[in-house]
Amino acid sequence: QVQLVESGGGSVQSGGSLRLSCTLSSLTMFSWYLMGWYRQAPVKQRELVAFVNGAGSSRLAESVKGRFTISRDNRKKTVYLQMSGLAPDDTAVYYCNARLDADEYWGQGTQVVVSS
Repeated sequence: QVQLVESGGGSVQSGGSLRLSCTLSSLTMFSWYLMGWYRQAPVKQRELVAFVNGAGSSRLAESVKGRFTISRDNRKKTVYLQMSGLAPDDTAVYYCNARLDADEYWGQGTQVVVSS
């Protein structure tokens, strides 16, 4: 059984920073998973924020480049999303995602609220 547990959400003022964490529980090696972060704002579709493969290569959405960083610690089975320069448009529920071949798993989501 695969589980993803997220933490680190909260409320910050515009320009502030937060770090999200997501820990994977799985019998399969963590490094095999492609790990990502998605977000969903009210009345909007879920969108990809960033992903990182087992070797540490990552991609970021254009809207967060220069402000967010994704990283992973394979020994801790954890992926991080470091967010800085937060803006009200970043307000959303952030979801951790793990992919391995045709299988995909989601965390429960963590709320991020950025006030102006």
